[in-house]
Amino acid sequence: MNTASPETLIVDRQGAVMEIRFNRPHRLNAVVETLYSELLAALADAEADPAVRCVILTGEGRAFCVGADMKEHGGARRTLFQRRRYLQLGNDVCEAILRHPKPVIAVVNGYALGAGAEMAVACDFIVMAEDAQIGFPETSIGTCVGGGVSKLLPQLVGLSMARQLLYTGRRIDGREAARIGLATSQHAAEALAEAAHRLAATLARQAPVSIAMLKRLVNQGSDTGLESQLQQELDAVFTCSTTEDWQEGVDAFAEKRAPEFQGQ
Repeated sequence: MNTASPETLIVDRQGAVMEIRFNRPHRLNAVVETLYSELLAALADAEADPAVRCVILTGEGRAFCVGADMKEHGGARRTLFQRRRYLQLGNDVCEAILRHPKPVIAVVNGYALGAGAEMAVACDFIVMAEDAQIGFPETSIGTCVGGGVSKLLPQLVGLSMARQLLYTGRRIDGREAARIGLATSQHAAEALAEAAHRLAATLARQAPVSIAMLKRLVNQGSDTGLESQLQQELDAVFTCSTTEDWQEGVDAFAEKRAPEFQGQ
């Protein structure tokens, strides 16, 4: 486990849920390299801790994350190699979220723009405040999306809508995000945290091995042929049947009680 106290995050364990909050509210949680590095470490901690069953990502203050800290970028003297390393960190974070064996929920409490929107899209679920805003403003500042958004967003909202959002940089609120399938749900700001933790609690009660298997299968499904996917599903079912949790699920069903899964 990472024992260092992070500079840019607040990490809080609530039962089986690890909540990671971006903590640069004075800059609307804009990204700097330290935030990326500390987020990678926190995600690794969540993966290594068997007591953690679900991860929540959210932001302190009135933003989720507004993307790169342009003020810091503007004043920084970076070599081309350092610039490339920073961009790679952003991709590494989104890949770590996508490949994380535990479900990750983005709780978008305010602005989620640029890199913030990229991290949200990499999550398994996006729960938004109805007046929060999400968008991809890259074309307006002469850059391009990263973090797999050009692949993931069309899968979520369809190719035509993805083109609109990416080419124009238009921001949408939580209501529209939920309507087009980008957000899992939208809520009044005062009900957002409760709704997110209710979803996290539901996910935390499921069998961890089953969740990990399903997350991998679902994320790779669009790139895998049917024959291969069927075989990998069969392998996943067989693997699950070798676990103590499978027996617990069978016993709980027979005994008409809620199962208590241990991730083994």
